[in-house]
Amino acid sequence: MNHEPKDSVILSVVTVTRNAAPLLRRTIASVAAQKSSNLEYIVVDGASTDNSVGIIKESPVVGKYVSEPDKGIYDAMNKGARMASGEWILFMNAGDTFASPDVAERLMEEATKFPSSDVVYGDVIRASEENKEGIVKRASDNLKGHRLAFCHQSVMCRRELLLRHPFDISHKYSADFKFFKTIQKNGLKFRHVSFPVARFDTSGISTRNRSKGLADNMKVVAEVDGVFRGFLSILHLVPTYLICRLKGK
Repeated sequence: MNHEPKDSVILSVVTVTRNAAPLLRRTIASVAAQKSSNLEYIVVDGASTDNSVGIIKESPVVGKYVSEPDKGIYDAMNKGARMASGEWILFMNAGDTFASPDVAERLMEEATKFPSSDVVYGDVIRASEENKEGIVKRASDNLKGHRLAFCHQSVMCRRELLLRHPFDISHKYSADFKFFKTIQKNGLKFRHVSFPVARFDTSGISTRNRSKGLADNMKVVAEVDGVFRGFLSILHLVPTYLICRLKGK
């Protein structure tokens, strides 16, 4: 895919949320703290019954929002991509935050310097109750493996790709893995930047349902690579999947 260089690019940050008002407030504050002026912010709310809509309405940084029922997180993310007008999209869901106030600015500088890129991804900071500061987890350069090489909140992708290949909502946990695995197989260009993009909220759906996420990853590998070609990747996931099932995770 060829792209002409541009003096500046617009990044659409999309937050998907439902009944997570305290987490949503944290994410909105993080977006508001970004230095870049070339930023559009969209919130897709799944018909929350808490005060999420009030928080959205009172925030001057939210440019567009919708609050209505959806068919799950990936359906909401598809909706956000359709609402966006930026050339690039980054999904920063409720509870997730940018690693620093200059992240959006740095990402868009990378996109301008390397205009042939289709996906730009970085590292993530994983924090816990025991370690509030968190540790930097480096994204992988192995895009053909058994799992997503990066966290979804640490990657920005061209909007045109998300419109052309919407997330497959039949995959409740791994539709993002399938999307990136598919476009990588189609030869699109990924660029890894060596700085943290986001802080990861470990209360997310894939963290709480680890075994189901692993099972969904296996289905994605079988669909995209085929059972024969993807056999080793599937086999690699089986022990972790069984351990998680035994632990009830």
